[in-house]
Amino acid sequence: MLPPTRQSHDCNCEVPQALNSHVSRRRFLAAAATSLAATATRPLWTPQAAAAPALTDASETLVTQLYKSMNDTQRAAVCFDFDHPLRDKVDNNWMITKKSLRDVLNPDQQDLVRQIYRGLHRPEFAERAMQQAVHDSDNKGFEGGTSIALFGQPGIGKFEFVLTGRHITRRCDGDSVQGVAFGGPIFYGHQAGDKDREAADHPGNVFWYQAQRANQVFQALDGKQRSLALVDAQGRPETASDTVKLSGKKTGLQGIPLSELSQDQRALVRQVMDDLLAPFRQPDADEAMKLVDAAGLENLNLAFFKQQDLGNDGVWDVWQLEGPDMFWYFRGYPHVHCWAHIRQPSA
Repeated sequence: MLPPTRQSHDCNCEVPQALNSHVSRRRFLAAAATSLAATATRPLWTPQAAAAPALTDASETLVTQLYKSMNDTQRAAVCFDFDHPLRDKVDNNWMITKKSLRDVLNPDQQDLVRQIYRGLHRPEFAERAMQQAVHDSDNKGFEGGTSIALFGQPGIGKFEFVLTGRHITRRCDGDSVQGVAFGGPIFYGHQAGDKDREAADHPGNVFWYQAQRANQVFQALDGKQRSLALVDAQGRPETASDTVKLSGKKTGLQGIPLSELSQDQRALVRQVMDDLLAPFRQPDADEAMKLVDAAGLENLNLAFFKQQDLGNDGVWDVWQLEGPDMFWYFRGYPHVHCWAHIRQPSA
């Protein structure tokens, strides 16, 4: 089992399950800001010189090495044209080529895939990402529980590497797919322990800290804002790629528009974005935030879903950030599923 999140996540933030009635919203915001500054174990996101993955990044280089090492039989099993429709698919539990790494690749090639996957995460999160993949593989291990596809020709032209499995859809493209964070929609998740339904505090779940941060934002809202943010419904249905289909709409979205928040409240939302991106390598995080900023943080809506509250404790397990060109859906019921899709603003 993975180590408890409260002891190991990068955010290291503790979120109160309920505020005492005598604590004002302003005092809470001040206390939250102080707590975040005092307990953070890594810097918040800041833009870097390169705001997208490059062909020379470690994982991209390893993808080229993997492709060159394949024989014709292996390429026939996992390689496709760059514009093949399968490249855009995402799901919560699937094998993109129906055959595991162990079925297609030799041990050295399997090790390359391990290195690619680790390299798609920040160094401080890479081991936990690998542990999650192994833990959620239904006892098949990483090599037996994941599958890959390669689109295009790495080292020659545009390409994309896609790795899938239970709670995994990850991409590596060297920015071949321009204007799209991560090279396309991704999925990540975790079922901590052996039971499908986790306890209300999600012990051991490596991604629960993201919901803790989002609930800090909810606690910082006043009564009117909470009534707008809290949706008396379940979260959206999870239907493979349609789950992350972007609406293109700036109005009529669920939850509260961030334009209704104060500057300090929006700063907390920005920290939520930072924690959502914290597991992933810096170039992918940079590109994602560049696209979000280009569209305008104020054009996002934040929604919490009332009907899937584990423990009925008012700590909302299901929530989302959505805008016309961005969607990030966190479903913590019965365990964690996360869907993400961020594109450049449409014309």
